[in-house]
Amino acid sequence: MVDLKGQYEKIKDDINAAIFKVIENTAFIQGPDVKILEERLQGYLGSKRVVTCANGTDALQIALMALDLKAGDEVIVPSFTYVATAEVIGLLGLVPVMVDVDPNTFNITPDKVAAAITDKTKAIVPVHIFGQCVDMEPIMDLVVGTDIKIIEDTAQAIGSLYTFSNGTKKSAGTMGDIGCTSFFPSKNLGCYGDGGALYTDDQELGATLKMIANHGQRQKYFHEVLGVNSRLDTLQAAVLNVKLTHLDRYSEARNKAASFYDAQLKEIEGLVTPVRAKNSTHVFHQYTLRVTNGRRDELQQYLKKSNIPTMVYYPVPLFEQQAFQGIGRCSGNQDVTKMLCQQVLSLPMHTELDNATLEYIVKHIKSFFNG
Repeated sequence: MVDLKGQYEKIKDDINAAIFKVIENTAFIQGPDVKILEERLQGYLGSKRVVTCANGTDALQIALMALDLKAGDEVIVPSFTYVATAEVIGLLGLVPVMVDVDPNTFNITPDKVAAAITDKTKAIVPVHIFGQCVDMEPIMDLVVGTDIKIIEDTAQAIGSLYTFSNGTKKSAGTMGDIGCTSFFPSKNLGCYGDGGALYTDDQELGATLKMIANHGQRQKYFHEVLGVNSRLDTLQAAVLNVKLTHLDRYSEARNKAASFYDAQLKEIEGLVTPVRAKNSTHVFHQYTLRVTNGRRDELQQYLKKSNIPTMVYYPVPLFEQQAFQGIGRCSGNQDVTKMLCQQVLSLPMHTELDNATLEYIVKHIKSFFNG
């Protein structure tokens, strides 16, 4: 699904030099590369403050902790997403309120969010799934004049741009109160272990995020609040500093592969290729088909026999997961999420896909449907 070895080989000298520099300096925790990365991400994203942390799940938890929410407060999330988005809500004693998603973009929609808001709603977590932005402007309009905060989960969409009705463009993760991302190795900007970051334009909130991520202290040994120990290793920051310079090129390579898939697969009956939203660019963390003829699992097994990996993101809706029984609730029907869990299939998508590999994959998909 992801060729990290091939990607490494192309930037090997720079990566090795960056890693060995950290080892020689022995500044393994909070070394200079961490601050450099935070500053470079601020410039790349157009965010006023970036705080790195240990992983994307920690980023979500730290964001919620910074908002000083109380047990029983409700947080709106999509029902079609990875568990981490809602997991941290439950861990903090909050109530994940799960809403259905759009069948084309797989993202939450303003109408579903509006219907889920109650007097207990304190936050909304839009997930920019598979690489393109949620329709953020109308969701942001919903919270004007309220105390409801927006935490963007942009683990899959770093580099994606959203265009507002007035023509303004903003990066995924920089539109709400806080943005959260993951640097898991398979992400579009991935390190060689775990890593994450938070973004905000509110400097006071940024200081709070930094404090919580560092044991609740601004000054060493003086702990203002209960925090967590969540730091990005200097070695991982060094890797990310190298890879950040290639991120736009990586996005172009993913889009080129996606366009090839589109052209070859869009006319096949029983397949729906990914839909691109008009107001968002797509960075294709995943290239996710919908197999609408009930043969998704059969197609997956057929491709596996030809050594073509595929993945189902996600096979079980959040509201059906045992972990959320009794602690969350659904708002409205969940028909689209149920359908997607039966239909979605993600094809190999990464920066090193060449024409021969793409042609091999497409040939076998066509063979399945034409056979």
